[in-house]
Amino acid sequence: MSDAHLTERQLSDGPEPVELTEEPIQLSNRDPAAAPERRVGWSRRRRIVWGAALVVGLAGAGVLGVAGWRVAQEKDTRIASPDQVAGLSRDDSERARSTADYLRSGFAADIELDRSFGTVYRDPTDEKRSVLLFGGTTLLWQPERDLDSLFGLMADETGKVTGLREVPAGELGGVMKCGTTSGDGGDFAVCGWADHGSVVLGMFPGRSVDDAGELFGDIRNVIQTRG
Repeated sequence: MSDAHLTERQLSDGPEPVELTEEPIQLSNRDPAAAPERRVGWSRRRRIVWGAALVVGLAGAGVLGVAGWRVAQEKDTRIASPDQVAGLSRDDSERARSTADYLRSGFAADIELDRSFGTVYRDPTDEKRSVLLFGGTTLLWQPERDLDSLFGLMADETGKVTGLREVPAGELGGVMKCGTTSGDGGDFAVCGWADHGSVVLGMFPGRSVDDAGELFGDIRNVIQTRG
């Protein structure tokens, strides 16, 4: 059989040619109106999964939003050293200035600060109960972690801080902790606060941890400002 016969047979026995029109060709017997509904319809499991993911995502965004707001609120902090604070008087004697500068320099060597300070406040009722404050301002992303690290570094200058516990930080927020360490004069209370804009330590010879924590909070309310 020749190719010509094969061609003739194929043309004569084959299906009728498709007539091309401007109408779209339907390739399925499925109702076109029902197809979109099947495509967009979600199973119950998928709705639960996506719903849970959305809740987690919104919760995460909420946490980031709160954290960002807190950083923005606390980052611009100023620390002052007024003449009088919480019943104490600033000691401007040469000995006090030398001690304060020594503490300030040592502190600034352990953490990078925008501004640092060191001050000694004298208790008019008892010279042995002077308060030593030192610290500074800077942007801290993890205030509590940095404060704990500084308490650990104090062991190089005095002794290990023991019994460290959190105390109320008050309206200024952040974290505030107090404990006990030792020096040439024996054991004494030490406290510190840290927020996203500042970190300050205080030494309180002759005072209990509870008394030191309360006094430290009173001092902070006076010397720290924001904005």
